[in-house]
Amino acid sequence: MKMSKHSITQRWFFLVLSLWGIAVLLGGYYGFFTKIDLIWIALLVVTGMTTPVAVYYLNADFHAYIQSLDLKYLTVFHLWRIPAGLWFLYCGSQSLLPERFVANAGYGDLAVGLLVPVVLLLRFRGRYTTFHIFSVLDFAIAVGTGLTFNLLQVPLMENIATFPTVMIPLFGVCVTGALSIMTLDRLIGKRRSQLAISN
Repeated sequence: MKMSKHSITQRWFFLVLSLWGIAVLLGGYYGFFTKIDLIWIALLVVTGMTTPVAVYYLNADFHAYIQSLDLKYLTVFHLWRIPAGLWFLYCGSQSLLPERFVANAGYGDLAVGLLVPVVLLLRFRGRYTTFHIFSVLDFAIAVGTGLTFNLLQVPLMENIATFPTVMIPLFGVCVTGALSIMTLDRLIGKRRSQLAISN
Protein backbone atom coordinates (compact mmCIF):
# COMPACT_ATOMS: atom_id res chain seq x y z
CA MET A 1 0.00 0.00 0.00
CA LYS A 2 1.35 3.39 -1.00
CA MET A 3 2.03 5.72 1.92
CA SER A 4 0.52 9.21 1.91
CA LYS A 5 2.73 12.30 1.94
CA HIS A 6 1.42 13.03 5.43
CA SER A 7 2.58 9.62 6.73
CA ILE A 8 5.98 9.95 5.08
CA THR A 9 6.47 13.44 6.55
CA GLN A 10 5.42 12.18 9.98
CA ARG A 11 7.95 9.34 9.83
CA TRP A 12 10.73 11.69 8.76
CA PHE A 13 9.77 14.09 11.54
CA PHE A 14 10.01 11.44 14.27
CA LEU A 15 13.16 9.92 12.75
CA VAL A 16 14.98 13.26 12.72
CA LEU A 17 13.65 14.06 16.20
CA SER A 18 14.86 10.71 17.54
CA LEU A 19 18.31 10.98 15.93
CA TRP A 20 18.65 14.53 17.25
CA GLY A 21 17.73 13.46 20.77
CA ILE A 22 20.10 10.47 20.68
CA ALA A 23 22.96 12.63 19.36
CA VAL A 24 22.52 15.16 22.20
CA LEU A 25 22.12 12.37 24.76
CA LEU A 26 25.33 10.61 23.69
CA GLY A 27 27.25 13.86 23.24
CA GLY A 28 26.20 15.00 26.70
CA TYR A 29 26.80 11.66 28.39
CA TYR A 30 30.33 11.36 27.00
CA GLY A 31 31.16 14.97 27.80
CA PHE A 32 31.55 16.22 24.23
CA PHE A 33 29.75 19.51 24.90
CA THR A 34 31.94 20.30 27.91
CA LYS A 35 34.98 20.30 25.62
CA ILE A 36 33.74 22.99 23.24
CA ASP A 37 33.50 26.74 23.77
CA LEU A 38 30.26 28.12 25.23
CA ILE A 39 29.81 30.18 22.07
CA TRP A 40 29.26 26.94 20.15
CA ILE A 41 26.58 25.90 22.63
CA ALA A 42 24.83 29.21 21.96
CA LEU A 43 25.10 28.71 18.19
CA LEU A 44 23.78 25.15 18.46
CA VAL A 45 20.71 26.38 20.38
CA VAL A 46 20.00 29.08 17.79
CA THR A 47 20.51 26.64 14.92
CA GLY A 48 18.36 24.02 16.63
CA MET A 49 15.47 26.46 16.91
CA THR A 50 15.72 28.22 13.56
CA THR A 51 16.30 25.19 11.31
CA PRO A 52 12.91 23.51 11.95
CA VAL A 53 11.17 26.87 11.58
CA ALA A 54 12.94 27.47 8.25
CA VAL A 55 11.90 24.00 7.04
CA TYR A 56 8.34 24.77 8.15
CA TYR A 57 8.23 27.86 5.91
CA LEU A 58 10.11 26.34 2.98
CA ASN A 59 8.70 22.81 2.83
CA ALA A 60 5.02 22.52 1.97
CA ASP A 61 4.66 18.94 3.24
CA PHE A 62 6.18 19.71 6.64
CA HIS A 63 4.12 22.91 6.86
CA ALA A 64 0.93 20.93 6.17
CA TYR A 65 1.92 18.29 8.74
CA ILE A 66 2.44 20.84 11.53
CA GLN A 67 -0.83 22.52 10.57
CA SER A 68 -2.63 19.18 10.95
CA LEU A 69 -1.44 18.45 14.51
CA ASP A 70 -4.01 18.75 17.29
CA LEU A 71 -3.47 21.95 19.27
CA LYS A 72 -4.18 20.02 22.45
CA TYR A 73 -1.14 17.78 21.91
CA LEU A 74 1.06 20.72 20.92
CA THR A 75 0.13 22.25 24.28
CA VAL A 76 0.40 19.09 26.42
CA PHE A 77 3.96 18.70 25.10
CA HIS A 78 4.93 21.68 27.28
CA LEU A 79 4.40 19.66 30.46
CA TRP A 80 8.04 18.54 30.18
CA ARG A 81 8.98 22.09 31.19
CA ILE A 82 7.87 21.42 34.78
CA PRO A 83 10.70 18.93 35.49
CA ALA A 84 13.05 21.14 33.45
CA GLY A 85 12.18 24.15 35.59
CA LEU A 86 12.60 22.15 38.79
CA TRP A 87 15.98 20.90 37.58
CA PHE A 88 17.16 24.45 36.88
CA LEU A 89 16.03 25.53 40.34
CA TYR A 90 17.85 22.56 41.87
CA CYS A 91 21.03 23.51 39.97
CA GLY A 92 20.62 27.05 41.24
CA SER A 93 20.27 25.84 44.82
CA GLN A 94 23.58 24.01 44.39
CA SER A 95 25.24 27.09 42.87
CA LEU A 96 25.80 25.25 39.60
CA LEU A 97 24.25 27.91 37.36
CA PRO A 98 24.07 31.74 37.48
CA GLU A 99 21.30 33.03 39.73
CA ARG A 100 19.73 35.31 37.08
CA PHE A 101 19.64 32.53 34.49
CA VAL A 102 18.07 30.13 36.99
CA ALA A 103 15.39 32.69 37.90
CA ASN A 104 14.51 33.42 34.26
CA ALA A 105 14.68 29.87 32.93
CA GLY A 106 13.58 27.90 35.99
CA TYR A 107 10.56 29.89 37.09
CA GLY A 108 9.58 30.59 33.48
CA ASP A 109 9.51 26.89 32.60
CA LEU A 110 7.53 26.10 35.73
CA ALA A 111 4.97 28.81 34.96
CA VAL A 112 4.46 27.63 31.38
CA GLY A 113 4.26 23.97 32.38
CA LEU A 114 1.74 24.63 35.15
CA LEU A 115 -0.42 26.65 32.75
CA VAL A 116 -0.95 23.61 30.51
CA PRO A 117 -3.77 22.02 32.57
CA VAL A 118 -5.37 25.46 32.99
CA VAL A 119 -5.45 25.94 29.22
CA LEU A 120 -6.88 22.46 28.66
CA LEU A 121 -9.52 22.62 31.40
CA LEU A 122 -10.79 26.18 30.95
CA ARG A 123 -12.60 26.59 27.65
CA PHE A 124 -12.00 30.25 26.92
CA ARG A 125 -11.61 31.67 23.44
CA GLY A 126 -8.06 32.33 22.37
CA ARG A 127 -6.60 30.14 25.11
CA TYR A 128 -4.15 28.39 22.78
CA THR A 129 -3.01 31.66 21.22
CA THR A 130 -2.50 33.24 24.65
CA PHE A 131 -0.60 30.21 25.92
CA HIS A 132 1.78 29.98 22.98
CA ILE A 133 2.44 33.73 22.99
CA PHE A 134 3.38 33.39 26.66
CA SER A 135 5.52 30.37 25.81
CA VAL A 136 7.43 32.21 23.07
CA LEU A 137 7.96 35.26 25.31
CA ASP A 138 9.27 33.00 28.08
CA PHE A 139 11.66 31.35 25.65
CA ALA A 140 12.81 34.76 24.41
CA ILE A 141 13.72 35.77 27.97
CA ALA A 142 15.27 32.46 29.04
CA VAL A 143 17.13 31.75 25.81
CA GLY A 144 18.18 35.39 25.52
CA THR A 145 19.62 35.28 29.04
CA GLY A 146 21.37 31.98 28.38
CA LEU A 147 22.85 33.10 25.06
CA THR A 148 24.04 36.39 26.56
CA PHE A 149 25.67 34.63 29.51
CA ASN A 150 27.28 32.10 27.17
CA LEU A 151 28.70 34.80 24.89
CA LEU A 152 29.98 36.75 27.91
CA GLN A 153 31.53 33.58 29.36
CA VAL A 154 29.73 34.14 32.67
CA PRO A 155 31.14 31.89 35.43
CA LEU A 156 29.02 28.80 36.22
CA MET A 157 27.36 28.97 32.77
CA GLU A 158 29.78 26.28 31.63
CA ASN A 159 27.72 23.81 33.69
CA ILE A 160 24.89 24.16 31.14
CA ALA A 161 27.00 21.85 28.94
CA THR A 162 27.17 19.06 31.51
CA PHE A 163 24.95 15.98 31.45
CA PRO A 164 21.98 15.79 31.94
CA THR A 165 21.49 19.59 31.99
CA VAL A 166 22.66 19.96 28.39
CA MET A 167 19.62 17.95 27.22
CA ILE A 168 17.40 20.91 28.11
CA PRO A 169 18.93 23.63 25.89
CA LEU A 170 20.18 21.44 23.04
CA PHE A 171 17.07 19.29 22.69
CA GLY A 172 14.11 20.39 24.79
CA VAL A 173 14.46 24.13 24.21
CA CYS A 174 15.19 23.75 20.49
CA VAL A 175 12.25 21.44 19.80
CA THR A 176 9.76 23.25 22.03
CA GLY A 177 10.85 26.71 20.92
CA ALA A 178 10.50 25.80 17.26
CA LEU A 179 7.12 24.13 17.82
CA SER A 180 5.88 27.18 19.75
CA ILE A 181 6.83 29.52 16.92
CA MET A 182 5.21 27.27 14.30
CA THR A 183 2.07 26.80 16.41
CA LEU A 184 1.78 30.54 16.98
CA ASP A 185 2.16 31.16 13.24
CA ARG A 186 -0.64 28.68 12.64
CA LEU A 187 -2.94 30.29 15.22
CA ILE A 188 -2.31 33.84 14.03
CA GLY A 189 -2.80 32.75 10.41
CA LYS A 190 -6.13 31.16 11.33
CA ARG A 191 -7.21 34.32 13.15
CA ARG A 192 -6.32 36.46 10.12
CA SER A 193 -8.32 34.15 7.84
CA GLN A 194 -11.36 34.39 10.12
CA LEU A 195 -11.14 38.19 10.17
CA ALA A 196 -10.79 38.31 6.39
CA ILE A 197 -13.89 36.13 5.97
CA SER A 198 -15.91 38.20 8.44
CA ASN A 199 -14.98 41.40 6.60
